[in-house]
Amino acid sequence: MTTLAPGQTIGILGDGQLGRMMAIAAAELGFKTHIFGQEKNSPAAQVANANTIADYTDKAALRKFASSVDVVTLEFENIPTDTLNFLSPLVPVRPGRKVLEITQDRHLEKSFVNNLGVPTAPFANVESLEELRQAVERIGTPAILKTRRDGYDGKGQVKISSATEIDKAWEALGGKASILEGFVPFELEISIVAARDIHGNVATYCPVENRHKNHILDVTIAPANILSAVSKHATELATKIVQNLDLVGLVAVEMFVARDGDVLVNELAPRPHNSGHWTIEACTTSQFRQSIRAAAGLSLGDPTAHSNALMRNLIGDDADHWNDILQHPEMSLHLYGKAESRPGRKMGHVTRLFPLNVPPKV
Repeated sequence: MTTLAPGQTIGILGDGQLGRMMAIAAAELGFKTHIFGQEKNSPAAQVANANTIADYTDKAALRKFASSVDVVTLEFENIPTDTLNFLSPLVPVRPGRKVLEITQDRHLEKSFVNNLGVPTAPFANVESLEELRQAVERIGTPAILKTRRDGYDGKGQVKISSATEIDKAWEALGGKASILEGFVPFELEISIVAARDIHGNVATYCPVENRHKNHILDVTIAPANILSAVSKHATELATKIVQNLDLVGLVAVEMFVARDGDVLVNELAPRPHNSGHWTIEACTTSQFRQSIRAAAGLSLGDPTAHSNALMRNLIGDDADHWNDILQHPEMSLHLYGKAESRPGRKMGHVTRLFPLNVPPKV
């Protein structure tokens, strides 16, 4: 098992804002970073030591990339699994192919979680219009039809409120392999970021509440205002998942807290997560430092929060108000270096800290 020393290079697949904050954390720990992505002047490349711009299937570029780094990690989960399969004989890859195979496919992911005895919303695999009709008859409405692959921030999904909307929903998703999920009445959405090192040790951050706007995360409140028993149970579920994934790195476990206090797992993301950005200011070890420590083969840092926090995303032209935000000294501003502001695009975030005995004010 490879353990890196300061001065060595971490390769990061993906060049967005998560890679940017990972590269900053790596530099703070004395590591160099090499970004492999597809965008010129990307957020991650702006703060890295080296940058390769190529398709994730370009074997010549991947081979050259592998020869220049000491370990490879990733900043988003939709990297082709064949890419990791190609890189793995050349350089340690953390997390590996197995993790992506599970988390890239909603049906495999939910089946994996259920097989651990971890509850989810009821779901059914759907590969044809007739299978969708049968699934709606079995699960009922309202329900959500989601593509098995490539959906995020509300993309690749449509709500079915009644059986009369089945044909329209199937057409809206282009007839792609999907899953139908039963609608879960819940009190709030929470997530837990969990880390696992090369020796199997696990560290978890406290559960946080996530509030969305237009299917995009708007605000994260840390910690979530839930009963201690619910927090403990959710943390135990996240720990079970990260251990059984055999993951080295981070996984964010998104969950619903039902009205009766039960916890249902919604989705997994095997990387730093938007709902963990608050950890930069509020925790002994941020999620980004934690991801670098895991990838480098180091022991995990302490995830304990020394403050409560409120994190708000800056979407689209929200980031144009950067100067107004800076007039508030209690605010910590992070901008991602994206050249173009578009509706629905995450341009940055801002975090405010509160004492541990003071609930964050939204």
